[in-house]
Amino acid sequence: MKVSYKSYSLPFKHPFTISKGTKTHQPTLIVALEHFGFVGYGEAPAINYYDITVEKMIEDLERKKIFVEKFAFSDPERYWHYLHHLFPANPFLVCALDMAGWDLYGKIKRQQLHQLWNLDTAKAPLTDFTIGIDSIDNMVAKMQEQPWPIYKIKVGVENDIEMVAALRKHTDAIFRVDANAGWTLEQATQKIPLLKDLGVEFIEQPLAKDDWDGMKALFDASPLPLIADESCVKESDVEKCYQHFHGINIKLTKCSGITPARNMIKRARELSMKVMVGCMNESSVGTGAIAQLAPLLDYVDMDGPLLLSEDIAEGVKFDFGRILYTDSPGLGVIPENF
Repeated sequence: MKVSYKSYSLPFKHPFTISKGTKTHQPTLIVALEHFGFVGYGEAPAINYYDITVEKMIEDLERKKIFVEKFAFSDPERYWHYLHHLFPANPFLVCALDMAGWDLYGKIKRQQLHQLWNLDTAKAPLTDFTIGIDSIDNMVAKMQEQPWPIYKIKVGVENDIEMVAALRKHTDAIFRVDANAGWTLEQATQKIPLLKDLGVEFIEQPLAKDDWDGMKALFDASPLPLIADESCVKESDVEKCYQHFHGINIKLTKCSGITPARNMIKRARELSMKVMVGCMNESSVGTGAIAQLAPLLDYVDMDGPLLLSEDIAEGVKFDFGRILYTDSPGLGVIPENF
């Protein structure tokens, strides 16, 4: 097996702001695994607040490249376990390689992953479209620029109720609100009933990721479902989130790939929790991986390519939120100029 990679800095259509800060570009790493004439692709975007850069992923990969390539590939799940032990401190890199392994496996089998898993794509939920924090006029303009059935609205600033109320005046679409851990318990307790009145479906990560006492109090009192994001990074976090959140938002990059994400979905279902998979502004490569899991989900946030002004692959498309699957095997994507 041969591994190669390429880094990108993907520009956003508009500066993208959440409660943690603003960015104009999304750094990302694409990896390729070549095996017997087949090539599988995977992706891991770099996220500043997790302290893993593209440069760090490349450094770790170069240092152990020979071991990545020497694995006798036959099963992507076995490959993930090997990678997990090879790069215990870099789940982002493991994600990219795991994703590439699954893409490779699907291409060898000449099927998309959802077909190998016997999933019905008709059951895939609609994806939302994210409106980042901005001036109210700009947020309204972004929403009108992209008519959509479901909007995910970033909040966590002083006037966030005013922002959501202003957007509501312009659409009857479903609203989801993501605080990115930007509220205190007192703020969340005050704001959530107001957001319910504005037709919000659920609240994502209202409090700090480790405020379990606060989340328990909020869970017991909230009139809206609460979905964990920053509090649910890896497989063992699903159990922690039980009885503190009504559901979890899985990020492939954070949990280290498709393989652990499938385990997290299974465990959340056993606990009767809602399940969402979200994006981290990936290109169509990472978005294609999310699409394969979509029939297993209650909610999906896979609008990364829609937020970018440049993509690096051809793959999954959307029709007013509905996922349009391609005929390509594996992840269903074809990278350009790799």
